[in-house]
Amino acid sequence: MNKISESVIKLDHAGKTSGSTWYVADFPADGMLFGKLVYSKKPRAHLIEIKTPPLPEGYLIVDKNDVPGKNEVHVVLDDTPVFADKTVEFIGDPILMVVGPVEKEVKRIASAVEITYEDLPAVFDMRESETVFFEYKYNKGDTAKAFAEADMIIEETLRTGRQEHAYIETQGIIAAPDGSGVMLHGSIQCPYYVNRAVAKVLGVPGENVRVIQDPTGGAFGGKEDFPSMVASQASVAAVKAGKPVRLIFDRAEDMEYTSKRHPSVNTYRAAVKDGRITAMDIDVLYDAGAYTTLSAVVLQRGIICASGVYTIPNLAVRGRAVKTNTVPNGALRGFGGPQTFFCIEMMMDHIAAKLNVDSLDLKLAHLAQEGDTTSTGGKYHFPVPLKDMVAEVVRNSDYRAKHAEYTEPQTGRYRRGIGMSLFFHGAGFTGSGERELIKAVARLHKFADGRVEILATSTDMGQGLKTTLTKIVANELGLPLEKVLFGDPDTSRMPDSGPTVASRSVMIVGELLRRAAETLRTDWKDGEDQDITEHYREPDFIIPFHLDTFTGDAYVTYSWGVNALEVLVDTLTGVSTVTGSWGCFDVGTIIDENIVKGQMEGGVMQGIGYASMEQIDSDASGRIRNRTFSDYIIPTSMDVTNLHVCNHIAEYPAGPYGAKGAGELPLVGIPASYTEAMEVALETKIGHIPYTIEDAMKALTGGDSK
Repeated sequence: MNKISESVIKLDHAGKTSGSTWYVADFPADGMLFGKLVYSKKPRAHLIEIKTPPLPEGYLIVDKNDVPGKNEVHVVLDDTPVFADKTVEFIGDPILMVVGPVEKEVKRIASAVEITYEDLPAVFDMRESETVFFEYKYNKGDTAKAFAEADMIIEETLRTGRQEHAYIETQGIIAAPDGSGVMLHGSIQCPYYVNRAVAKVLGVPGENVRVIQDPTGGAFGGKEDFPSMVASQASVAAVKAGKPVRLIFDRAEDMEYTSKRHPSVNTYRAAVKDGRITAMDIDVLYDAGAYTTLSAVVLQRGIICASGVYTIPNLAVRGRAVKTNTVPNGALRGFGGPQTFFCIEMMMDHIAAKLNVDSLDLKLAHLAQEGDTTSTGGKYHFPVPLKDMVAEVVRNSDYRAKHAEYTEPQTGRYRRGIGMSLFFHGAGFTGSGERELIKAVARLHKFADGRVEILATSTDMGQGLKTTLTKIVANELGLPLEKVLFGDPDTSRMPDSGPTVASRSVMIVGELLRRAAETLRTDWKDGEDQDITEHYREPDFIIPFHLDTFTGDAYVTYSWGVNALEVLVDTLTGVSTVTGSWGCFDVGTIIDENIVKGQMEGGVMQGIGYASMEQIDSDASGRIRNRTFSDYIIPTSMDVTNLHVCNHIAEYPAGPYGAKGAGELPLVGIPASYTEAMEVALETKIGHIPYTIEDAMKALTGGDSK
């Protein structure tokens, strides 16, 4: 094991375990005003009249008329209003905010606001939407010829549902007037995203908006884009009131009104010739919700992953993200990949069944290899270690023997199943994003006394980034960890190292810091202050990605995963229990073994929830009904009692000490392995997730649960 992989106590461990760490809601509220948003109760409507109750002294209403700059939240396309103007597009569209010194009174006033609407036609089914926000397509080879020559053509439509982030800490921002701008801090994943969004809303330069990330209690992508909305609203209120404004969501509004994982409907056609899959025609449809948010990039990753880890010589792939009058969907761990990886893995299983061959053997026969052309005409530049990883999971889980046993007819109350999935996660931003959009910068400052400070706006959301980046710098400089400082990200004094998303932070920012430390070590001057800055440079081997043709290297490299899940189904109740989970993950060199193991185990659990129990239920008007952890169920340690994780290390030469991205990978393949296991146990074909207890009961009683 590489020495840097040895685990250390996480640098934020003491504060979090003792309770001394301050999250945004822990800051004293003295002298602050409380904010409470008033949301649309209609899925789509004109705003006819807004009546507010009499306001006590010191209370005020903040709405679109108070926005000094643009009433638009900057994400990708700026179509999301800070406060609704003339129309609302989903139940939860923010219309105004009540602000005042006593929180209970603020809530009373907000509940007394009366809004008159004129209903407009609303769309809730993505298949009925006529508004296409984004559309991409690409082709590889000659699919028409392959289908014309096929021995067999197999077509299926597969569906995936919404998923809630379920982070421990809700959305929260405190904004305060600061000269001609604002200073704000809170639960934030991407400080410079917030900086740019608020600057546009206030109509001020970016340097007039100071953003500090407080310790953040989980994000999973849910605090990538949405804090730009909350920060914009709080900042407008702070400027109008001339006082600090605290806007912190309760659990119900967080679960009902914040972004989710995109639901999808995906149609796959596969051509088979002489037992080989020669072509696939794939149509991917993502439900973006009411506004565009991050749907463009989520869709891009989704269609890039549509053919999975397999080299299919002929591909025709189309993807659309469409509007519905439901809560906008955004980033969630895996970022568009889990939807299509579920589909391709299930398709491979179902094709194998049609061919009467073992599904794992079919997958192994089509695996991509180093040097193969990717789905978008790029190249797998480095080894693809999946065969060795499959062998390890097969050995650890006894997969072959169990699969053979469980696919025989089963009797009795309890039935068993086992499934396996193979997957990757493209590490880093999609396409040319790192080179053309992010252009990451990181800096080290050496103090005269020999301490070194990391200056980067990469954020720790519980995933251990403060520890891993500090370890990289300390290792390169030969310093003890306590000599390397890494404070809370602050846009007023730290350069833009890019968003903490896309499994890029250790691989991209960690390497910038390693190079800076290498330079500092070489040029170390005792007793002097020194600054070393590093800028992102795209590796020379990259085949440039062009979005207009959707061709080239979509990612600089890939992290790889193999997972097997074993289930036990109670045919009396429909309840399934995961009795075993075996995963093998390649994230390159491990920077801290315990941190990576925690990420892998946590991702597996989140994937099991996505596959089996995390069902968001809406009423006929599109309103989310399950808004608490009492009725939106997530898995706990009691749901998987036998969790095995191992690592296969295939170093990435352009990452720090060979490290690649880790955080998103472990969730990506879990839905397919779970669903395949359920297919085996129930002796039925499944085409959607989540596959719930109710679905299992329908299958067991002869109903349609597909």
